[in-house]
Amino acid sequence: MLISCAGDTHVGVVRSGNEDSFLLDFKHGVFIVADGMGGHAAGEVASEMAVEIIAREVGSLKGLDEAGAHERLRQAIRTANQAIFDRTLAEADKRGMGTTTTVLVLTARRYLIGQVGDSRAYLLRNGRLLQITKDHSYVQEQVDAGLLTAEQARTHPYSNVITRCVGANEDVVPDVYFGTLERNDILLIASDGLTGMLEDEQLAKILGSPSSPEVWVNRMISEANRRGGLDNITAIIVRIDELEE
Repeated sequence: MLISCAGDTHVGVVRSGNEDSFLLDFKHGVFIVADGMGGHAAGEVASEMAVEIIAREVGSLKGLDEAGAHERLRQAIRTANQAIFDRTLAEADKRGMGTTTTVLVLTARRYLIGQVGDSRAYLLRNGRLLQITKDHSYVQEQVDAGLLTAEQARTHPYSNVITRCVGANEDVVPDVYFGTLERNDILLIASDGLTGMLEDEQLAKILGSPSSPEVWVNRMISEANRRGGLDNITAIIVRIDELEE
């Protein structure tokens, strides 16, 4: 498999510190975005721990069947959850910290995604942008119950309230998504500092322009800041250039 990828993070316009963390692991095909919470330092610690521990625990999925790969990814996120939770108990200044995490793993002709929180994963294929993950958030639950429309959810005062995160409780249940890859697929994983500022149509327009992942990431971050930059902004973009036969 041949890929092109890029990732970056920005503090945004409003915040004084950046609690987001991200990782691009070309060797193992692992890409992670984590959006920390709990105040400056604590949120940053949680997101950094999540990225480091998940990457280490996932390692390589080569040789694992589908069920084994899914379980490896789930357990990696749960291991990070336990470590962060234990630290909140041991250190008073870390109490209440936690983080979202969205993990993309590429294997031969397939993708695997593990997610907790509201950092999202998207797939652009043949010009159509699909949101793969579903937010663990208050407004998403209201949308699922038919009490809010998707448009109302975007501007709701509780739109940033998440219902599941890594480190808040002794255990966590990650959602796992998977699918096949095609040549020229583009995968985006991002914190809500990006997706809260840009509509899906705007993301699709940037990804559909003839350029590179690095340029797309820079454009997205610049546009999110231009529209207010209310939160930390992190994005990773992976383009599938060639697939193994």
